Amino acid sequence: MLEKLHISEFTKSRPRRSNDNALVESKNGAIVRGWLGRAHIPADHAPAVNGFLRDHLCPFLNFHRPCLFPSEVEGPRGRIKKRYRQQDVATPYEKLKSLPDAENFLRDGVTFEQLDKTAAATSGLHAAKAVRVARRQLFRDLADAGTSAA
Repeated sequence: MLEKLHISEFTKSRPRRSNDNALVESKNGAIVRGWLGRAHIPADHAPAVNGFLRDHLCPFLNFHRPCLFPSEVEGPRGRIKKRYRQQDVATPYEKLKSLPDAENFLRDGVTFEQLDKTAAATSGLHAAKAVRVARRQLFRDLADAGTSAA
């Protein structure tokens, strides 16, 4: 049985899914480390970093950053191959909405109407600028605190 997903969950593996760790680590390498760098973040700064991820980066990635999703195509020898085509580009939120019975994957109390309002609140360009501004401010705050993180 599939677990109920929340659109803002980020790089968290699912219980009893042994192959999720590679997915989580690839997201950490490609996304989190790309935005925050590879330096160690001291524990006393973790709430500020988590706040940035929760309030700025996750909404940007889920509602505004397009991703390629594969289509399965049968090859000439009957093998199934994954193809990444232009028509398969969508944001994670758009992909979630396109799934059959997508409402069943939302947490209790969360509706697509609420999520649509969140997605439409800003354009992708404005969201990207806001994330960069928030990241700059986070790094300034970390630097003012005298840490070498990021």
